[in-house]
Amino acid sequence: MKAAVFESFQGPISIQNVQDPTPNNDGVVIQVKATGLCRSDWHGWMGHDSDIELPHVPGHELAGIVEAIGKNVKNFKVGDRVTVPFVCGCGTCRECTSGNHQVCDAQSQPGFTHWGSFAEYVALDYADTNLVKLPEEITNVTAATLGCRFITSYRAVVAQGKVSDGQFVAIHGCGGVGLSAIMIAHALGAQVIAIDINEETLDLARSLGAIKTINAANSANIIEEIKSMTDGGAHVSIDALGSATTCFNSISGLRKRGKHIQVGLMAGDHQNVKVPMARILADELEVIGSHGMQAFKYPEIFEMIKSGKLHPGKLIERTISLQESTIELPDMNTFKNKGVLVIDSF
Repeated sequence: MKAAVFESFQGPISIQNVQDPTPNNDGVVIQVKATGLCRSDWHGWMGHDSDIELPHVPGHELAGIVEAIGKNVKNFKVGDRVTVPFVCGCGTCRECTSGNHQVCDAQSQPGFTHWGSFAEYVALDYADTNLVKLPEEITNVTAATLGCRFITSYRAVVAQGKVSDGQFVAIHGCGGVGLSAIMIAHALGAQVIAIDINEETLDLARSLGAIKTINAANSANIIEEIKSMTDGGAHVSIDALGSATTCFNSISGLRKRGKHIQVGLMAGDHQNVKVPMARILADELEVIGSHGMQAFKYPEIFEMIKSGKLHPGKLIERTISLQESTIELPDMNTFKNKGVLVIDSF
């Protein structure tokens, strides 16, 4: 099969012919029809993820068709059109049995713990626990936007943030995660403030439901602007980028007893950042992590998409080929794209 491969961290990515994968007894092989480019893939290519062994094939947001199944798979068959969350659970550990597959003790992640979906085929383990059948109404390209950024944002806004009608929600960083969070919070009736450094991206944020925006590149005091716009601070604030600055600003821009949700990956020099602990204590702020979403929760999103409350397709800037991904992936940290890129040609 064809696959995008890198053999050294921060090194060139090339299209190579590699061996086709085979399923294990509990797994499947998926023919990839669409797969998203995500900043997490960039972190992997940079060498920020200790799970990656070289040579490596990235890619963790995917939609496709079941090509082969292991002998123990009961709920899926060859030909099923499916997607999968980027965190795959084992189904049997205490976290999985409590319904929290997104923090499975033995989790696997395509594109990180094993070869991913920047390829014609990808192998996935524990299929009955992790695969999700796709409704006819949702295209492969749209489904490929869900697997990391959209489901992570959905869990952050709905399950962790418990956002409700009328609340002020601040979103720091308007990449794929941030734009997804804006759309979801808006659908729940929240008043969304979007913060980014790119004016075109902020225009897109407004079109997705942000009532006000802040260009952080031009702001003299982001925290005070947020407080002024929200009558004292956001009820919920999400760091959708993952940096020392966005994390600090997100917490600092909360009102008393507000919630900060950390969604953006804190990697490299940003793993252990400074936070305003005095405010966290005095104002009873909550600092909450959010890491993916369980496969069995997907129907909630599917129903909101089918009913017209959510439109993840609006996040897609353009589709590209597998060959083009070898150039686009290393360039992701320049933030030149205002929307999501999806590979749909292999």
